[in-house]
Amino acid sequence: MKCRHCQTELTLPFVDLGSAPPSNAYLTEKSLHAPEKHFPLRVLVCSECWLVQTEDYAGADELFSADYAYFSSFSTSWLEHAERYVTDMAKRFELGAESHIVEVAANDGYLLQYAQAQGIPNLGIEPTNSTAEAARAKGIEIVEDFFGVKLAEKLVSQGKQADLTAANNVLAHVPDINDFVAGFSILLKSSGVATFEFPHLLRLVSENQFDTIYHEHYSYLSLTTVKRIFEHNGLNVFDVEELPTHGGSLRVYAQRKDSGNQEISQRATSLLAREAAAGITTSEYYAGFQEKSNKVKNDFLVFLIEANRAGKTVAGYGAAAKGNTLLNYAGIRPDLLEYVVDRNPAKQGKFLPSSRIPIYDEEKLKKTQPDYVVILPWNLRREVIEQLSYISEWGGQFVSSVPVMKIGE
Repeated sequence: MKCRHCQTELTLPFVDLGSAPPSNAYLTEKSLHAPEKHFPLRVLVCSECWLVQTEDYAGADELFSADYAYFSSFSTSWLEHAERYVTDMAKRFELGAESHIVEVAANDGYLLQYAQAQGIPNLGIEPTNSTAEAARAKGIEIVEDFFGVKLAEKLVSQGKQADLTAANNVLAHVPDINDFVAGFSILLKSSGVATFEFPHLLRLVSENQFDTIYHEHYSYLSLTTVKRIFEHNGLNVFDVEELPTHGGSLRVYAQRKDSGNQEISQRATSLLAREAAAGITTSEYYAGFQEKSNKVKNDFLVFLIEANRAGKTVAGYGAAAKGNTLLNYAGIRPDLLEYVVDRNPAKQGKFLPSSRIPIYDEEKLKKTQPDYVVILPWNLRREVIEQLSYISEWGGQFVSSVPVMKIGE
């Protein structure tokens, strides 16, 4: 396989998590009686541009289907994050009624609803029908398509260039990263700004976040590599923020190379230096991640087996993609984790891919009162503990396994 960005032959391994179905391919009662399609989940590193990437097996059409079940609006902390983003960007870049915001991967309108509230004209781009319809129900205009150069050129021809583009947690999801990024250099107005948020590779490695690896994430990104990819495709990075979201993310600010007028911030310069000091452009940096991943997986599996032998009941919270990576790599089934609850009605009544663990609404916890509740989206640990604080009434305890096993609050 060759690198998705620079076409260098890939030979440096990062981690091999076996094989699994796409993490958001939830099963119905009917599909339980049919075989599931599994794909190898192996990640390699480009020794030229240092893009960390999954091997090519599954196409985007198999991963992001019409009934895609990830809806952003079911996390209150994520909604608060989106609202702050709109407020901060409107103030920093003086956006108003004469401006135009375009969000790529607009999902269910979780972010653009706040642009609407501030009276800023906006447009969402979202390829999955289920989430696009949810956004339209909020009164948001949605183009239901995958983003790239072709769509950007079409929007420009329609007079829909952008003063600000937002792309939250999507840069890692695109198979053709060059075409995707080049689309922003076309869609932006001459003085426009593009922002991208994505989990930071530095945090993934330092905190053993192997469960954030799944087929829908084609790439695992550092600022060093993103800067190179952007420059190759007509954008310059001028600023970066480090965010707590998704276990540690970056918000990268970029502008057109040919016309942008924003000054390069010290934050961007400093983070590039910090990544260099960590060794992110050396093969040694990526060695040993497999062993760390195995330890997290094994510790979790030991906990479940010991709880089972002790007659304790264990349920999960959050039918999250990262949870599916962990469960499938560990080979966990309903005998060790009886069920998972989730606030998203689109997931309730279905089953997790491969593990086939049933998904219920939150009332299931109150009825069955499990001894332990495993928080699968550990990045939302604080939010979940507050939401489910009532489990202490029957002596229930919270559990999370990444970056290390933790029992209790």
